[in-house]
Amino acid sequence: MRAFSYDRASAVADAAGAEARLIAGGTNLLDLMKLEVELPTRLLDINHVGLDQITEVEGGLRLGALLRNADCAADQRVRRDYPLLARAILAGASPQLRNRATTGGNLCQRTRCGYFMRLGTRCNKREPGSGCDAIDGSNREHAIFGVSPACIATYPGDMAVALAALDASVEITGSRGGRSIPLRGFHRLPGDDPSRDNVLEPGEIITSVTLPPPVGGRQVYRKVRDRASFAFALVSVAAIIDIQSGRISRADLAFGGVAHKPWHDPEVEQALLGEVPSPVLFARAADLLVAKAKGQGENDFKIPLLRRSLIAVLAEATGV
Repeated sequence: MRAFSYDRASAVADAAGAEARLIAGGTNLLDLMKLEVELPTRLLDINHVGLDQITEVEGGLRLGALLRNADCAADQRVRRDYPLLARAILAGASPQLRNRATTGGNLCQRTRCGYFMRLGTRCNKREPGSGCDAIDGSNREHAIFGVSPACIATYPGDMAVALAALDASVEITGSRGGRSIPLRGFHRLPGDDPSRDNVLEPGEIITSVTLPPPVGGRQVYRKVRDRASFAFALVSVAAIIDIQSGRISRADLAFGGVAHKPWHDPEVEQALLGEVPSPVLFARAADLLVAKAKGQGENDFKIPLLRRSLIAVLAEATGV
């Protein structure tokens, strides 16, 4: 690890616009610093600026950016009204990491692509313009949606997948003021500039995530991985399904482990609305989803795996 300076911020205003790398839980950044993938010369600790509470707002909840993942998943309001979020958080990492990781930091975590995390390999995300060794290399864990010739990495988190299904919004502040954007629009696809993971501009920080008022229906989160704990998703499915008068009246879906961002496909949701739940309907929706997928060779298995996972989640959510 290279030498760096360390300071503490005492207010949000100290962090917004600061010429330093912000650190909260450090569960991702410190790993990358040890590998020398990230080489900040100054760290600014933002753990003492507040932003670590859950507050009720306009019928929903506001999650402070410095709220620990473990505290979020344990909150009775989250467990009661947003069980999808609690289950997704508990499916991620380990208890020790969840005790340190924060809401804002979780959203900003970087890919776990082995080529990104290993110096001496070509990675357009780590070194723009150098190439992507994953495309012709070991790509079992890589993306099947939204890829580009520059990058096929995946976003690794669970929490953001649930937040995408819940249609949460991200509150941001910076030296030029604040803004709110849908969670579904926060992360970027790689395009020709995979070095940018999200839409944060220089000097901006996340202050909170806002959950809309709770909705009816069944909430399900399913994560398929190589081992039962402390493993990133091969594929994951977050679903909110409501049935009224025997027909699906609400279908909010998001998918993890398959793209550079939590994947959301409104056409699949639309195909479910107004329909009577059935295995035939679920298969048709799953076929529509994976029709847009493209395997990279070693990860071709993700396509049928995602199809089966969506069908299973829809069956669980509807009781069919």
